[in-house]
Amino acid sequence: MHAASFDTPDAEIAALRALLAERDAVLAERDAELRNATFEIEKLKVQLATLRRDRYGKSSEKLAIEIGQLEMLIGDAEEDQAQAAARAEAKAGTKGQPGNQRRPALRKPLPEHLPRETILHEPVFACRCGCTDPKRLTRLGEDVTEVLEKIPARLKVIRHVRPRYACRACEAVLQAPAPDLPIEKGRPGPGLLAHVLVSKYLDGLPLYRLSAILAREGVEIERQTLADWVGRGAWWLSRLAEAIGAYALRHGIIWTDDTPIAVLAPGRGRTREGRFWVYAIDPRPWKGHGPPAAFYRYSPDRKGERPRGHLEDFEGWLHADGYTGYDALARPRGNQPPQVIHVACWAHARRKLFEVFEATKSPIAEEALKRIAGLYAIEAEINGKPADQRRAERQARSKPLVDDLHDWMLTQRRRLSGKSTLGKAMQYALNRWEALARYLEDGRLSIDNNLAERLLRGIALARKNFLFLGSDAGGDRAAIIYTVAETAKLNGLDPEAYIAAVLDRLARGHTIDRLDELLPWNFAPAPSPAGTG
Repeated sequence: MHAASFDTPDAEIAALRALLAERDAVLAERDAELRNATFEIEKLKVQLATLRRDRYGKSSEKLAIEIGQLEMLIGDAEEDQAQAAARAEAKAGTKGQPGNQRRPALRKPLPEHLPRETILHEPVFACRCGCTDPKRLTRLGEDVTEVLEKIPARLKVIRHVRPRYACRACEAVLQAPAPDLPIEKGRPGPGLLAHVLVSKYLDGLPLYRLSAILAREGVEIERQTLADWVGRGAWWLSRLAEAIGAYALRHGIIWTDDTPIAVLAPGRGRTREGRFWVYAIDPRPWKGHGPPAAFYRYSPDRKGERPRGHLEDFEGWLHADGYTGYDALARPRGNQPPQVIHVACWAHARRKLFEVFEATKSPIAEEALKRIAGLYAIEAEINGKPADQRRAERQARSKPLVDDLHDWMLTQRRRLSGKSTLGKAMQYALNRWEALARYLEDGRLSIDNNLAERLLRGIALARKNFLFLGSDAGGDRAAIIYTVAETAKLNGLDPEAYIAAVLDRLARGHTIDRLDELLPWNFAPAPSPAGTG
């Protein structure tokens, strides 16, 4: 590009002023776009914060979907904002220059456990004095910019070489035994097998998509082969899942919920509805002994006999919604007390009132919500305290509020039509009042069943991707993987690394009588061989 020539200095100054005016106009347009985009993003963030704060108004599955949609909208808006800013800066030639730029997001320091690679950027050693000798410079300090980089996941082939030797004296042939692998005569190592299991169930990635991802790395693995790996991986983990289930059900307190899943009906060309159930225990809110665990089960339908079969050997407190399938377990057994004592969920009762308030802005529904919010405020204060202290606080502070709320609801209910939505919402709570108030009796109990709902949220999102299960056996396999992976997460483990290590040990001959050593809360990773990093 040739420099422009001007007849007079005034013409050059005028041209420079025009260029500056054009740049300023572009920057003003950019700033206006950024302000509008920032305003829209902030509006979406307010909606997201409101949705999270008022989460009791929706079921856990609907909440997860709506939060995901809002986060996607916010992400798209922020991407649009960044793209518009880059476009405007390129047009104005102001990249890296100060101005009314988008406020940077607050960033947390990068985790210390990540490996560091240092790249040293030395300046060009040329001073105004003409000196070019670095030895004459004094180092004043340094500025460090840490950038998080992704190393692409790589597949590698591990060659197990077993030399054969023959003795010249006795003609004996010596060779090491074949390595123990999770799948005999198969190609996947335990790490790849764990990746397939976690990708399908925790990340909701169908096997045909995983096959395509592997193909991009130059490895052709058919979907049918991946399915065979999943079946064999579930077989290896089945005994471990049973051990987790036995542990979860022997505590005398359980949180349970269920969620639907479409299952292919063979020969009909359509799907039917199966169910996933979760039975969870987490003693941490009351500083109890023992680790958390989640036991998943699958059933082809939602008949009451399903949870009754799952809980055949369980006795104690049962946190659950109002599903009538649990009623038989809660009835006295002749002269014996009932097998379970139902602890109802305040989140469900509150949700029905919230739906009425959202639709009608009823002041009665609003008052009920405020009173229930007072109960939750107390729960937030006593979370993490010992069980006896939690019970004492509830008896002193929560019980009077619950009693007053009951009297107030009875009064309001008499004034309402039983056919009105508000009347039905009130009656839902009143019909279950004894079960709703049970959390006051024992400091180990919860005000709601949110633990179980949260543990089913991942299934609700994953099923949007793989649409349906191929069979009831597929549901049983999924329940095994969910049990092992979600319990690992509850205990602070990376589920993929944990499953890989467990598969490796089981394949190498870890005996069933030592299975407790592999439970997530007992698990100790094997030390790295000498000479490895």
